[in-house]
Amino acid sequence: MEAGIKEQSNKLGVDGFMVGPTSADPALQVRAIEDLIAQKVDFIGVVPNDAKVLEPVLKKAQAAGIKVITHESPEQLGADWDFELASAKGFGEAHGKLLGEKMGGKGSYAVFVGSLTVPLHNAWADAAIAYIKANYPDMKLVGDRYGVAEDLDKSRSTALDLMSANADLKGFLAFGSQGPIGAGRAVEERRKDGKVFVIGPFSPGQGAKLIKSGALTGGFMWNPKQAGEVFITLADRIAKGETPKAGDTIEGLGTIDPKGNTIVVDQLLKIDKESIDKLVSMGL
Repeated sequence: MEAGIKEQSNKLGVDGFMVGPTSADPALQVRAIEDLIAQKVDFIGVVPNDAKVLEPVLKKAQAAGIKVITHESPEQLGADWDFELASAKGFGEAHGKLLGEKMGGKGSYAVFVGSLTVPLHNAWADAAIAYIKANYPDMKLVGDRYGVAEDLDKSRSTALDLMSANADLKGFLAFGSQGPIGAGRAVEERRKDGKVFVIGPFSPGQGAKLIKSGALTGGFMWNPKQAGEVFITLADRIAKGETPKAGDTIEGLGTIDPKGNTIVVDQLLKIDKESIDKLVSMGL
């Protein structure tokens, strides 16, 4: 994402930069946004780790005259605009379909999300679970969902515990940056490659070894570099007084049809053994 922010900023002649907390703790995001408000920046772009926790500080930024753009947080309160490179329904269903195919429509599976307070991860999970219920009725969900997928160690340990407790567990759906990696490592440790399938979005560079070994099955993603570019492109347009509206064509998004403050397009990339080397070469 940072590469996209830098490249598009240079291209458009604006001063765009990225600050990133050292962990997924939303309190650290709040602190970073407070610092940006104090710096009196013109725009703040953020991928919220907790939509509700960030709402007050985003509204504070707006009250200070700062425009707020979010990503991966549809209909975010306190944001002027949110953009999504995948619809929640389409993204969730694509993962649910892939897991159903890999499991042969039978057996138990578990679902990881970043946390129970990340609306988008839970919307993906809702769509995936609903798709599986409708199309693979012999598959059974273990528990509800586990809010561990932004923490590699917790994802790994939870996956190990679930495999120990459920002999017929054949799959993990993991929505959150570290969930697929942690579950994949657990599958590798238990030597269940090809027997337990791990599906979800993840960084190809981080997951390449696990994909090639078969411990991590695959998933779908969008290009985070593209997301970084879109943050800058939207900010630049808005700064020039060009409010996004239906029918507009925006670089990185294509033709848009906003609903409220949210712009949704579907631009999915498949991650699997066939595509992994190309995705890694793209710096993803």
